[in-house]
Amino acid sequence: MKRESVVRIQDLVGLVHALYPPALAEEWDNVGLQVGDPAAPVERALICLDPTERALDAASEAGAKLLITHHPLIFKPLKSLVPIDATGRFLFRAVREGIGVLSVHTNLDRAAGGLNDWLADRVGLDQRRPLLSAAGDLHKLVVFVPAGHEDSVAEALFSAGAGRVGNYDRCSFRSAGTGSFRPGPGTRPFRGRVGEDERAEEVRLETILPREGLNRAVTKMIKVHPYEEVAYDLIPLGNRRGDVGLGRIGRLAEATTLGVFAERVKKALGAPALRLVGEPGRKIRKVALCGGSGASVLAEAARQGADLLLTGDVKYHEAQSAENQGVAIIDAGHFATEHLMVKGLARALGKAAETRRITVEFLEMEGEQDPFRVI
Repeated sequence: MKRESVVRIQDLVGLVHALYPPALAEEWDNVGLQVGDPAAPVERALICLDPTERALDAASEAGAKLLITHHPLIFKPLKSLVPIDATGRFLFRAVREGIGVLSVHTNLDRAAGGLNDWLADRVGLDQRRPLLSAAGDLHKLVVFVPAGHEDSVAEALFSAGAGRVGNYDRCSFRSAGTGSFRPGPGTRPFRGRVGEDERAEEVRLETILPREGLNRAVTKMIKVHPYEEVAYDLIPLGNRRGDVGLGRIGRLAEATTLGVFAERVKKALGAPALRLVGEPGRKIRKVALCGGSGASVLAEAARQGADLLLTGDVKYHEAQSAENQGVAIIDAGHFATEHLMVKGLARALGKAAETRRITVEFLEMEGEQDPFRVI
């Protein structure tokens, strides 16, 4: 009888990080496993926006041994750990009940197929791309391979996520040349003899890959490379990635007015109310958006010619700045622009788990509410 493999918290951490690498998170953020034993078994995980007592109640009732939250439980190092404040009470109870807490925050915001893409889907934004993408996320990998083995090495790199340029994948450049080396004492050379100069026909194989995929790609490359010592270069690039970044900018299928689009947004996000900057009758076609507190992207939205910025938590002077720059704003609130991550993440993780044959149930937290009330 075949014994079923046990799924552990560390398996789900790996699943989440494969889709939303921690390297994508902002420097000030704190993502990843914050509480819990990585080796603890888990059959159910509960996904929620905030790490609250209500979320712990729901996880406990459902038998979920992992909470996957958007907002981190711990942002900064704790100076004390006592059960007299909200964070302390949460931590003591989570440890006592054996419930882990995994945060997927700005890495989810910036990732391809993450929160801002789900928000763009909800409001009907087409032809979209990241609004703010950082330079330095990409690396060129150059490896020298004996002729005849370049295809197997390239396949290993491609399977690890290398070779993607925009909507193209499996991209590489190959050039032939001659490599020279002399095997030293104790070596087991693929070609040549110890102590003798050797020359070999080699292929210089070049490809590109994101920073968060470096370790995995190099490991897989070395595993299939025939040489005992693999010669390769990792070169940081100044290129900006076209697939990940903060916010999104794109176009609506048809131009509309701020008032009409606001009603669409209100319905799509289930927001009880919106705050607008700009006249309801002004024309809207090119839209920028950023879930949560996204007023920091206003200047870039204006620079790229956005008619409108959709976000939350806009302050008075930020609204004035938008008026001065000729950009309309829809402030749908922090909660409404981010809560859709619960359903989106449950769907994405469920699909990824099925592909990897990981048997786990992803539950969606019900009953979370915006702390603000509209009267």
